[in-house]
Amino acid sequence: MTHDDLLLLLIPLAYLVGSIPFGLIVGKARGIDPRTSGSGNIGATNLGRLLGAKYFALVFSLDLLKGALPTLGAGAVIGFRTNDRQTCLLWIAVAAAAVLGHVFSLFLKFKGGKGVATTAGVVLGIYPYFTFAGLIAIVIFIIVFRVTRYISVGSILAALSFPGAYIALGLGRWPMIEAQLPLLCFAILIPLLIIYKHRGNIARLRAGTELRAGAKTSCESK
Repeated sequence: MTHDDLLLLLIPLAYLVGSIPFGLIVGKARGIDPRTSGSGNIGATNLGRLLGAKYFALVFSLDLLKGALPTLGAGAVIGFRTNDRQTCLLWIAVAAAAVLGHVFSLFLKFKGGKGVATTAGVVLGIYPYFTFAGLIAIVIFIIVFRVTRYISVGSILAALSFPGAYIALGLGRWPMIEAQLPLLCFAILIPLLIIYKHRGNIARLRAGTELRAGAKTSCESK
């Protein structure tokens, strides 16, 4: 079996792993269904508002691992080398499957979270090509969050910063428009998915009704 055959097998596995709704599992274990409580989202932010900061950290970490582990596994198969475009495309396909699993979960009738934590795991796992750009995006998230106290704003700006950071770091070092063209396309497209999934947050920000971190939300309201 070739490396490419193994990567093809990892694509559906990555989707299944990404589909595991850790936010729902953790919420149900604590007697809360996050789909009908708070903002109605199964992600770490809603769980944090409903149950506290430690549950935000728990769900965020689990969702991050959903992206990181399949991506790292695929990278290990190819020795973390992108020698040709097809291999690079298959690596990205494994990573994308994990994100799509979270956003369109098989176990939730193809609904899910916004993909921020799982995407963070993916970009950290595509070593070294995305890892350092991902770390820059995480630093931007932390700075924006500390200034605004809006997780949504930090997430959106971090996502927007990622393609630029990847291009800036990779110019002259990696074949971004040759063998690694799939990486470049992914770096541009994935922030668009994250922004699309945050369209409700954007509407609330414009209306002045978006909750800042630490604000409590009613478990009965959606």
